[in-house]
Amino acid sequence: MVIRRVLAPRIDFGALRRELGLPGEFPADAQREADEAAGAPPRPPVDRTDVPFVTVDPATSRDLDQAMHLARRPGGGYRVRYAIADVAAHVAPGGALEAETWRRGQTIYLPDGNVPLHPHTLSEGAASLLPDDDRAAVVWTIDLDADGGTVAVELERALVRSRAKLDYIGVQAAADAGRLPEPIALLPELGDRLTARGLRRGAINLPLPEQDLEPDGDGWQLVLRAPVPMEEHNAQISLLTGMAAADIMLAGRVGLLRTMPAPKPEAVQRLRAAAAPLGVHWPDDVGPGQVIAGLDASQPRAAAFIDQAAELMRGAAYTAFDGTVPEQPEHGGVAATYAHVTAPLRRLADRYATEVCLALHAGQPVPDWARAALPRLPEVMASTDRIASTATRGAVELAEAVLLEHRVGETFDAAVLDVDAPPNGRARTRPPGGTVALDAPPVRSRCLGDLPLGERVRVRLVTADPTARTVLFELA
Repeated sequence: MVIRRVLAPRIDFGALRRELGLPGEFPADAQREADEAAGAPPRPPVDRTDVPFVTVDPATSRDLDQAMHLARRPGGGYRVRYAIADVAAHVAPGGALEAETWRRGQTIYLPDGNVPLHPHTLSEGAASLLPDDDRAAVVWTIDLDADGGTVAVELERALVRSRAKLDYIGVQAAADAGRLPEPIALLPELGDRLTARGLRRGAINLPLPEQDLEPDGDGWQLVLRAPVPMEEHNAQISLLTGMAAADIMLAGRVGLLRTMPAPKPEAVQRLRAAAAPLGVHWPDDVGPGQVIAGLDASQPRAAAFIDQAAELMRGAAYTAFDGTVPEQPEHGGVAATYAHVTAPLRRLADRYATEVCLALHAGQPVPDWARAALPRLPEVMASTDRIASTATRGAVELAEAVLLEHRVGETFDAAVLDVDAPPNGRARTRPPGGTVALDAPPVRSRCLGDLPLGERVRVRLVTADPTARTVLFELA
């Protein structure tokens, strides 16, 4: 589902960039290292250019981390080949470019241009898995049984060549028409199996539509987009690889995991208590992930329930270890041990975790430069995660305020997604309210009043301030 509304021409995101202290151009020495690496690309000794990999990403992306090829195994099951951009082969340890990537941590995406982790000569050029060019990659080969269970994992540096740059919308249309290209023809089938395995483990996925901004001539469009099924299938391949990476690092007793506590029983009970009033059927023997998977997020009550379920997904972190396995190594949302290794062009941690996996899989010592980086990565990733989240939300809040600043006093149809928790005997410190999602334009914002969770209401716009990036409604 896509809902669009054209915004006023030109929005200046410069104040948001300055507020967040986002870097601009790369330092000259870091840029020079990137240019030199791009001019002399690495040539791994193993050649896998015969494998017809393809990439699947948003249509406008050029920083392509992953390429995929799926096949059936003789005798049953599947073979997943997942090529990941070999960023470590382009970034010399101890150099100016490595130091600058530590300062940035990850790519920050804004509507008027991203703030990349690596210079564009690498991230959108020599290191990106763009089609029809030979590229250095780290290739994961994961064999699965007929149910999607992992039976073998191989890992190697290799030369690859993507055959096509595909996008989610086009791939979904091809899937609906039964015309998926051969390298990913099995993706819906395998994605369903991997999703089912995850739900049986207790995995939780929150399929809420995302707000985004897109260029539209001289202006912008505010977009509300629900993920298409092929995005979830694609994500399952990344999750599969991340779980394989975690297994390798845990067996070797050194690495970097993506962790999150399992949902607390009291949080699950609160969510279960919200189910009946919202018309959500929750059998006693079914986990929250399975309940959520059966809902239609476009329906107000289901959307409110899924919004409440976000309370289950708290405490995500990076956990480094060396010699002693973490006491709590799992990721509660994945319901398994898991690591980030599939987006090294955009995320600093993936480069080092991948290097650890390569060494352990080959039975070799982990390089000193990678091992020494592990304990410093959690703090860097946590701080840049906060910046990335603030940038994404800040851009949308600015767009919402610009879109609505001349409509103060008007009323709109909306659905109530969240309501403030009761004060538990303490005096209220602010007026009662919650979060509403407008039908059109696709705005999600705070609303004052005694709101009925999961119901449709009429709300009146009382504030729309682009300078403060603030929008406020009241129950009409």
